[in-house]
Amino acid sequence: MTLPGPDPRVTVVIITHNRRDELLRTLGRLAALPERPPVIVTDNASTDGTAAAVARHHPEVRLLRPGRNLGAVGRNLAVERVTTPYVAFCDDDTWWEAGSLAGAADLLDRFPAVGAVTARILVEPQGAEDPIVEELRGSPLPGPDWLPGPALGSFLAAATVLRADAFRAAGGFSPRLWLGGEEELLAADLAAAGWWLVYADSLTIHHRASAARDSTLRRTHGIRNTLWFTWLRRPAHVALRRTLHLARTVPRDAASLRGFALAAAGLPWVLRERRVLPAAVESRLALLEASQRASRARQYTG
Repeated sequence: MTLPGPDPRVTVVIITHNRRDELLRTLGRLAALPERPPVIVTDNASTDGTAAAVARHHPEVRLLRPGRNLGAVGRNLAVERVTTPYVAFCDDDTWWEAGSLAGAADLLDRFPAVGAVTARILVEPQGAEDPIVEELRGSPLPGPDWLPGPALGSFLAAATVLRADAFRAAGGFSPRLWLGGEEELLAADLAAAGWWLVYADSLTIHHRASAARDSTLRRTHGIRNTLWFTWLRRPAHVALRRTLHLARTVPRDAASLRGFALAAAGLPWVLRERRVLPAAVESRLALLEASQRASRARQYTG
């Protein structure tokens, strides 16, 4: 395969917090890409020497130090500095494969109604496909025949290239959601603005999961953010049904209880900012949920 040379169309944006070694590994991988993308890192108030290590080992990287942990909004801060037409997100424990950034830019160049392309994810060190890839590849959502891949209802921030202007126009990631399923609200707003989100099997990103993660806090925020998104954008009857389903199916523990409590505490602002999605976008989300329910039923009865 002939690999591309330096490509001026894509900037890589990374947020990080106390994962110095993982981030340095990722930056080394990105620096070796033939596309030679500019990289912007937002250090979310790390205390492990991350900022100093990046400045020392990767002076070519633009390093943002907001002085506090902004969560996903650290990506917004970086995208404000992006001057290329496209922005590729990855996490401090993921990295793009050679040629994939140029491939994503080619797709976005060719299909002006596509707002975001999500890549295939390989789990390292084994190099096996992440289980979510099969879901992305088999997305049941309908879309126009010209789409370069399956239409998606959302995207994965650790493995997606977006149009920078579309991201900004949609408002970026909500500061309320912080981290944990924060993509769902932005994806819905991109779709409401007329953008298509697609999966592209020709693009690849690698993921070597960091051990430095608080899975309990992430689950709490995930429950809260799912409820907030549901009541911010879905019709009332759908939001009620989804809330009851979540209450029946999440683990009955302190993390889940806290997630519901945090969601309830945010109800006043949710009702103030509530804006139901257009019918076409809502129908896609409803179809996706119906497909997921059917898939779970097949697993239970298979």
